[in-house]
Amino acid sequence: MSIFDKLEEVILRYREIDVQLSDQSVFNDMKRYQGLTSERSKLAPIVEGYERFKEISRQLDDNKKLLSDSDEEIRELAREEIGPLTEQKEKIEQELQVLLLPKDPRNDRNVILEIRAGTGGDEAALFVYDLFRMYSKYAESRGWRIEIMSQSVTGLKGFKEVIALIEGQGAYSQLRYESGVHRVQRVPDTETQGRIHTSAVTVAVLPEADDVELDCNPADFKYDVYRSSGPGGQSVNTTDSAVRVTHIPTGLIVTCQDEKSQLKNKTKGLKILKSRLLDLAQQKQHDEISRERKSMVGSGDRSERIRTYNFPQGRVSDHRINLTLYKIEQIMLGDLQEIIDSLAAHYQAEALQASAESAAHA
Repeated sequence: MSIFDKLEEVILRYREIDVQLSDQSVFNDMKRYQGLTSERSKLAPIVEGYERFKEISRQLDDNKKLLSDSDEEIRELAREEIGPLTEQKEKIEQELQVLLLPKDPRNDRNVILEIRAGTGGDEAALFVYDLFRMYSKYAESRGWRIEIMSQSVTGLKGFKEVIALIEGQGAYSQLRYESGVHRVQRVPDTETQGRIHTSAVTVAVLPEADDVELDCNPADFKYDVYRSSGPGGQSVNTTDSAVRVTHIPTGLIVTCQDEKSQLKNKTKGLKILKSRLLDLAQQKQHDEISRERKSMVGSGDRSERIRTYNFPQGRVSDHRINLTLYKIEQIMLGDLQEIIDSLAAHYQAEALQASAESAAHA
């Protein structure tokens, strides 16, 4: 099916929705009405873009016809307009191809962000703190809300692990490519001879799970309660408020002890665990698809070293797209949009290529 066949299908569906929305019975059914208006709003940019495309195509055809006009001045005016109109037509066609790509239904989800220290000891734990601050600053710039769900602190202003919920429109679509190994190269504060150390931190970005997507049997979850403890084993709570949640079939375990309320810790732990279970199921599905089609893109494989933060050189390099920016201070303060937009454009281009190849073989 060509892009224009798809566009005509969208136009047809758009008109069908308009007819249905004018029906009084649909208007009285709030759930159906909201579903149709939501679908219409998603199709509207495609319809508007296609109308612009057809209008520019008409103008281009008219100018090409004028090239054979007997008046030289008219022919010259037509030649001058053909170039810009051709560029506009190509640009809109490319935009329409992007709009027609299948949308990931998870894009508007909230995010469970997990950052863990890898190789590098205390320096890795300090960088976990730095990355968490970076993502927190970015979330603030987008107007999102961030809440720590679980944390394991060290005595040097660092985290062995921190898990946070980021709530906001489009959070997953913006952060989805941040999953992977982040490497830092810098001179630690404790280094007396000025040697550069290399440490690694893992980042996982999981879309918040919807209960509808998971067929979870309550009997599959085991809950253990115990007393919370802080760094060095010191007691921070005299009641059994800490909760360990275990998913028996998979063996996945999540512990939460940040809240003084056992119920709140249980709720947080279950939310994290369900997001991990969803990620596990989706990863399994992705692996099966990848075996059949090697053209799958944008996996966000967390075993992959994706980025290096080199402080002595003031640079941040994303190895997937060969992007290097010499503004590490701004980036560590949450100025991530250039990297995020570049990654999105890269994977979008790969998706377009895969779509074109698929259409060619159809």
